[in-house]
Amino acid sequence: QVQLVESGGGLVQAGGSLRLSCAASGSFFSINNMGWYRQAPGKQRELVATIASSTNYADSVKGRFTISRDNAKNTVYLQMNSLKPEDTAVYYCKVVARPHAIYSYTKDYWGQGTQVTVAS
Repeated sequence: QVQLVESGGGLVQAGGSLRLSCAASGSFFSINNMGWYRQAPGKQRELVATIASSTNYADSVKGRFTISRDNAKNTVYLQMNSLKPEDTAVYYCKVVARPHAIYSYTKDYWGQGTQVTVAS
């Protein structure tokens, strides 16, 4: 079982910065991918950024957000700079993990979500 605990959300003004953290704990063999998704009111959940062997970003956040990970802590971060009101959403951490060494399949795990509100 894998649990994800998110933190770092809050209220900031446009142009400000926040850093989100997501720590994975529990039983798993390895983490293959980590990423962030977000969902604004009335909108579908969308991918923000992912990190595996490489990183990728939604076009809307390129140049402003940076995803990183600390493998020793099983933690993924999302540094968000130059925040815009359009970034307001609940941000969800996603981890793709291999649960056990003897099985090669992976599973998706989701965090509880953390609110990011950017005031104009």
